[in-house]
Amino acid sequence: MRSQEEYVLRTVEERGIRFVQLWFTDVLGTPKTFSITPAELENALDEGMTFDGSAIDGFSRVQESDVLARPDANTFQLLPWHGHSQPGFSGEVPDVQVARVFCDIVNLDGTPFQGCPRHVLRRTIDRARDRGFTFYAAPEIEYFYFADGDPAHPPHTLDTGSYFELTVADRASDIRQRTVLTLEEMGIPVEHAQHEDAPSQHEIDLRYTDALTMADTIMTVRLVVKEMARQQGVFASFMPKPLAGVQGSGMHTHMSLFRGDTNAFVDLERPGGLSEVAEGFIAGLLRHAGEITAVTNQWVNSYKRLVSGYEAPIHVSWARNNRSALVRVPVVKPGKFESTRIEYRSPDSACNPYLAFAVILAAGLEGIEEGYELPPEAGTNLFDLSAEELSGKGILHLPGSLNEALVLMESSELLATTLGDHVFEWFIRNKRAEWAGYKAHVTQFELDRYLPLL
Repeated sequence: MRSQEEYVLRTVEERGIRFVQLWFTDVLGTPKTFSITPAELENALDEGMTFDGSAIDGFSRVQESDVLARPDANTFQLLPWHGHSQPGFSGEVPDVQVARVFCDIVNLDGTPFQGCPRHVLRRTIDRARDRGFTFYAAPEIEYFYFADGDPAHPPHTLDTGSYFELTVADRASDIRQRTVLTLEEMGIPVEHAQHEDAPSQHEIDLRYTDALTMADTIMTVRLVVKEMARQQGVFASFMPKPLAGVQGSGMHTHMSLFRGDTNAFVDLERPGGLSEVAEGFIAGLLRHAGEITAVTNQWVNSYKRLVSGYEAPIHVSWARNNRSALVRVPVVKPGKFESTRIEYRSPDSACNPYLAFAVILAAGLEGIEEGYELPPEAGTNLFDLSAEELSGKGILHLPGSLNEALVLMESSELLATTLGDHVFEWFIRNKRAEWAGYKAHVTQFELDRYLPLL
């Protein structure tokens, strides 16, 4: 048994952990779990735990249902909100120590299960590693706090703050602070946290790490944000656009490729300090931006955020320190060239991070491998340009709806190869069904606008 697995078993015994939650996600990124006791843990680490994959969206068909959840011992972590007395149905009941571990889903013969999002990302990371690259990511995760999660009435915000607002202690800021402390206790470093632009909107920025670890971390952050809100009697939502008239919640993601300890995006001998690798990566993102948007922005509601007037990117372009561009190259501090990175601004914080990182990385690698030419930098505020001016510059728009995004995705050889047939075909079927349901729904907007008039 490997040393990390031995550490897990020893920690479970020494800390008196009573349950270990096995975490994984379905194709849409919905968190899934089942719990085992310490008596089953060694067997789970050695052989995996069997479960019925046909019960999970996007996994197995009934006739090939059984799969294994194989814990990744490197992701083992205690859940710090357990282990304290909490009110139960019959007064105070003792809580117990609980830990979690992320799992890879494999077939019964031990081969990778093609419907596992974690495997999709791992496969793409391996492709980058074959070229000598390690892919690092650092997302800015935005979300809202509301009084409750009841969809029967409009969401009620907890504060009226705006961007970077400094106030005396309020409920929402206190919950955000509790969340950051809990994440730090779990070994998840937070670069900074802040109030965002919209009322009751907040942001947590994570310190960069490799993409697989970061995808696991995003799943953890979303759960911790929701759990800390629940404990305070409120609701946290990662819905991309829950409120009309204000900006939505994005997940701007900073990323870079390293060769060993060297940032492959840096070449101080070239104008602007960007290497050919960096320019190829950006060019790949721009060339394939439309195709990958159905994955980075996977919900009907995602496209209510990607509209003009609310700071979200809608133009396929790149620039240095221009926040109207889809790909931004942030200015680095003098002498800190190793922190050179690019920022991809379209993803929202409700995407499946495993699939999103996989398609982003695949698009960037395609640009490097095929030698795509980087188009001119967008030096002006693109929101101020007319459609004719944008067209004259050759600047395209991102898809304006889930339907438009799916049309581009369906014809994408890059996405079919990156996601694999299983995930690619199931994802499109599921999203087509979501669009069909949305298209047939009569909204309150239509009733308000047309019923009295027509």
